Amino acid sequence: MRFDLSPFFDEYKAIVASVDEAFARISNEYPQEVRCQPGCSECCYALFDLTFVEAMTINGMYHNVLDEARKKEVKERADRADREIHKIKRQAFKAQQQGVDPEQIFRDVGSRRVRCPLLDEENSCVLYAYRPLTCRVYGLPLIIHGQVRTCGLTGFVPGKSYPSVNMDKLQEKLLDISQRMVQSMPTKYDKLAEVLVPVSMALLTEYDDAYLGIVQPQENIPSQAEEWTLGPAEEE
Repeated sequence: MRFDLSPFFDEYKAIVASVDEAFARISNEYPQEVRCQPGCSECCYALFDLTFVEAMTINGMYHNVLDEARKKEVKERADRADREIHKIKRQAFKAQQQGVDPEQIFRDVGSRRVRCPLLDEENSCVLYAYRPLTCRVYGLPLIIHGQVRTCGLTGFVPGKSYPSVNMDKLQEKLLDISQRMVQSMPTKYDKLAEVLVPVSMALLTEYDDAYLGIVQPQENIPSQAEEWTLGPAEEE
């Protein structure tokens, strides 16, 4: 029995293309408000988790696009970032147990800054062409948990009406793709699609048969990196 994950990665790439188109359209319409530019790394310190399809994609690019020296540097940064994120999540969990308002917990976590392991010493993303959706839309007004949020460096004025990206709906689409991906695999872990991880953990995880819970190891399965067609990794 052989399973092919390429249709799911194709679905993900289609969403990436639509998000990039939305960013370009809004940027052209509001050039004074969207202040993203090469060298800006504000979004590279944000805390967010990846769905299964995004985690597998970024992991595949890490292993198949970067050379060994660059991978070693990224892994070291990922180790440090993951320890920091673990502490932050533990604090958030304790606050939740203590009955702290969820919105307050969200604001507190959102105010914490952890450097993304993909950000190099020149403030460039080493996997920029394959960056997650959150990174691609960070400079726009975003609907997150029903609330509109923006990057602190943007020129968008609170209270005014602007085009926005609904991250809640995008997340639903990514979760749906991830769920159907897992269902297509001969895995004993049927809840695998529900596992959300930060970029650091996605880079450190070995998405091998053991982790995926494959009950019948397969051969000659196209990797997610082989299925990606954006071309060589680009830097900002």
